[in-house]
Amino acid sequence: MDVGLFFKIASQVVGGLGVFLLGMKYMSEGLQAVSGDRLRKMISAITNNRVMGVVVGILITCLVQSSSVTTVMVVGFVNSGIMTLMQAIGVIFGANIGTTITGWILVLKIGKYGLPMLGIAAFFFLFAKKDRLRYIGMAVMGIGMVFFGLELMKNGFKPVRGLEGFGAWFHAFEATTFLGVAKTALVGRILTVIVQSSSAPLGITIGLAATGVIELQTAAALVMGENIGTTITAWLASLGTTTTAKRAAYAHVLFNVIGTLWFIVLFPSAIKILSRFIASRTGFNPLDISIDTMPEEQFGMIITAGIALVHTSFNVANVLIFLPFAGVLAKIVTKLVPEKETKEATHLTYLDVRMLDTPSLGIVQSKGQLNFMADSVEGMMDQLQSCLEDSDSCSKVESNLFRREEILDNVQKEIFLFLSRLVSGQVPIEITTQAHMQMRIADEYESLSDYAVNVLKGIKKMNEDDLKIDGPAQEKLLALHARVASYIIKVNRSMRDENPDHLAWATTEGAAIGDLMKKFRRQHLERLQKEEVSPYFSLAYTDMLNFYRRMKDHALNIAEVVAGEK
Repeated sequence: MDVGLFFKIASQVVGGLGVFLLGMKYMSEGLQAVSGDRLRKMISAITNNRVMGVVVGILITCLVQSSSVTTVMVVGFVNSGIMTLMQAIGVIFGANIGTTITGWILVLKIGKYGLPMLGIAAFFFLFAKKDRLRYIGMAVMGIGMVFFGLELMKNGFKPVRGLEGFGAWFHAFEATTFLGVAKTALVGRILTVIVQSSSAPLGITIGLAATGVIELQTAAALVMGENIGTTITAWLASLGTTTTAKRAAYAHVLFNVIGTLWFIVLFPSAIKILSRFIASRTGFNPLDISIDTMPEEQFGMIITAGIALVHTSFNVANVLIFLPFAGVLAKIVTKLVPEKETKEATHLTYLDVRMLDTPSLGIVQSKGQLNFMADSVEGMMDQLQSCLEDSDSCSKVESNLFRREEILDNVQKEIFLFLSRLVSGQVPIEITTQAHMQMRIADEYESLSDYAVNVLKGIKKMNEDDLKIDGPAQEKLLALHARVASYIIKVNRSMRDENPDHLAWATTEGAAIGDLMKKFRRQHLERLQKEEVSPYFSLAYTDMLNFYRRMKDHALNIAEVVAGEK
């Protein structure tokens, strides 16, 4: 083949594929940004109801425009404990249906408008002042790039039809026999595994079919193979995760492999039935038409519709068949991936880099870590109370309190790093604002744990210096501790519920706690004047009172952040 022709084909195909994939990325990011809280609400709506899981999986995949992103996200949520195995299986089923939306988008008769759409939308994305309008422009720009990239690939593939060498090679993978279908599906699987995305092989497949280089049967078989190949992404994402997350990845693999195998057996009959359906709607059977006998644009639209219909029918049929047996699938993967004999090491945090591709859902995961910090602080306050009630029992909980404080230090750092990376790309202002709020809250919880440990250190110091906390001093410390602990619990509840209405109460109660602390300090200084306590004891005791005031301040800061205070 002429080197110049080869370079022309390669440059247009590679360039078109690059534009196509970049368009998919922009479309995904734009749709996610425009959807806002909808993604988070979808995740919170997931229950063990299989149908609801499927619906959520379809909707999320339509918004993120990638089944790989959805399944990797599911593995991340299962790994962090936000989602159960059964919930994950339902979402995975839905993701396989949702991913077929790409093919139907390409059926639209707007291929020649891809470049104008790209250009006009780019102006909105670059110059619009309103955040929502910018991201709508970004999504439309992505769609334009998808169509423009596909047009470039089609133009690149056109000369291939006239090259005998290429024609003979493609004919070796015709899906006209059972062996041919299996062989072609294997090619689709290998391509998808190599590029770690089903979008690229799908774009190439549609480009080849729309220019008449390959037939509908071959294109459909390639798409089925791509369905298996795309499972490699979730499987790789499950490496190093918990047992349940691995099971979710294996469920995805089994679902796609078994579904593809049975469809290959029925492939000849299925392709004929689906082609007749296309013929009933368009007047042309995609199995009988040729690009040489009809307008190229019309031929491409009919073939693309055929591919999209096969892809959708295949995945919908799989879901309908597997849905009643989701429990059986869960049992199978449970046996395939048994619990480890030795207990799995508990993760410091479950913040997962897999969530960085979906900032709206990454925020959900980091919120789970804030809940963990809130629970930990409450637990520290309970243990600290036992020390105040009996200073001799401090040795029993001392190591737990110090260890918990060290863990919260590290969790706060990991949340900060995770959220910093989350907002480093094209992220809506709303997500950036929430990320900054979560960083502040994490910092406040870390400070709360520090002051809880400072109280413990104060008690230890008194014990070491033989300065026992007498009855009146202990009574006041316990009263102040109970008031602050109750205050923290209520602030934590408003943080979990994202309830800004508690700020008025938090401000009033915070002031009351401050007054109570000053009252106890004043009463203690009166005891010091009467020489009922030593100056050394007084110094340590007033420090402990001040630590509780500082705890109250940090809890109030959390309430202010939840209420949107700067």
